Amino acid sequence: MAAMKAPDAPTPNSPDGPLLVEFYDVAQAAVRLGLREPDAPGKTGEKWLRDGFNRPTDGSKGRRFPGRYMAGRLKFSAADLAEIAEIALEESEAKRLAKETAKPRPSTGRPRRLRKTPALATV
Repeated sequence: MAAMKAPDAPTPNSPDGPLLVEFYDVAQAAVRLGLREPDAPGKTGEKWLRDGFNRPTDGSKGRRFPGRYMAGRLKFSAADLAEIAEIALEESEAKRLAKETAKPRPSTGRPRRLRKTPALATV
């Protein structure tokens, strides 16, 4: 029997091989998005990421952030983080436009009430 060559090992660029994607937990994702420094104590940006992932699916509170739970922990891939950054930019632009085009509140035409006694009156 002649020796047979083993098939080539799949590489990340081959279409038939599994592609291993690097995932980040919430703390690492906050650092990768620039929401906090890597060595800074605290949880700046983590609540924002969790709240964005847990938005309602009907879109009433905005677009939901992509992500997945693995081993009971919320994880984000690099592609997820890019989409989260895009969603955040769209929402901030929409808020800015809404603020610029907002109409002033109508006046009731009633003057402010004048106090008859001072706030800290001593007897």
